[in-house]
Amino acid sequence: MAILVTGATGFVGWHVARLLAAAGTPPRCLVRPGTDPARLTPLGVEIVRGDLRDAASLRAAAAGCHTVYHVAADYRLWTRDPQEMYDSNVEGTSLLLDAAADAQRIVYTSTVGCLGHPPDGSSGDENTPTSLDELTGHYKKSKYLAEQVALRRAAAGQPIVIVNPSTPVGEGDHKPTRTGQIIVDFLRGKMPGFVDTGLNWVDVHDVAAGHLLAAERGKVGERYILGGENLSLEAVLHLLADISGRPRPRFRVPLAVAFAAARANEFYNVTLRRRPPTISVESVRLAAELMYFTPAKAIRDLGLPQTPIRDALTRAVEWYYAHGYARR
Repeated sequence: MAILVTGATGFVGWHVARLLAAAGTPPRCLVRPGTDPARLTPLGVEIVRGDLRDAASLRAAAAGCHTVYHVAADYRLWTRDPQEMYDSNVEGTSLLLDAAADAQRIVYTSTVGCLGHPPDGSSGDENTPTSLDELTGHYKKSKYLAEQVALRRAAAGQPIVIVNPSTPVGEGDHKPTRTGQIIVDFLRGKMPGFVDTGLNWVDVHDVAAGHLLAAERGKVGERYILGGENLSLEAVLHLLADISGRPRPRFRVPLAVAFAAARANEFYNVTLRRRPPTISVESVRLAAELMYFTPAKAIRDLGLPQTPIRDALTRAVEWYYAHGYARR
């Protein structure tokens, strides 16, 4: 029987597919029509074409699969049509779970953005409460609703385990993600300042391993934070400066200034130029939230590895240099 991975052309999904292939079980990978699967070819995986909004393609992709890793998501911090995000992340998850009705284990990739975080800056965990109204932006809201779908299905007996990655970093973030763009901007010298925020940073290798461990050891209906180290953005920029030899930005940008810059950017790009903004108001709102979490449950119950984040940042820096994102 086969293994299905959705989102394998993305950052985390590619690492999940890579790890499965390295273990001798190259998966079947769902790839949207029009998306180039070239980065998957060296892994020896099976490519099937489909879309999360196309139920028939999902049934064909999941046929005969005993394990499904649903990693795919519409991850954007700005969109002209937010409904597209809900169609893929919420309805698409429901359709995929329908298609995977015969699977023996399903790992659904959520995000720590669906979890609450204490206002005093301490670390949140899988049980820290939140609600849809408290979440910032359509990405978080759509993933929260999708996670609720997965939790209801698990409560009804479908063998679903949920993982909540924090902020993955490492090589292979080719688009790149919002976090990867921070590294690229730093290496290009395009980060004159930084906002006072903090995140839980984790090696993408550990996140991929956490997916496989969740399939093997996770309890149905449970959530597991796949996280690493709680670090301020300033601390991470210190690490990047030490790794790359580039000077770190020293100007701390007040949030009021960041919001004003984002509003001006959206007006210029969206209203006047009819194109996506380079800085969105939503991204600044997210930066205003201290996102510290503890992966203690995943370490205890799954055996989640804890690679030093400096190692992951070093690999990311070298990968971006090697692939022409920045010059040394």
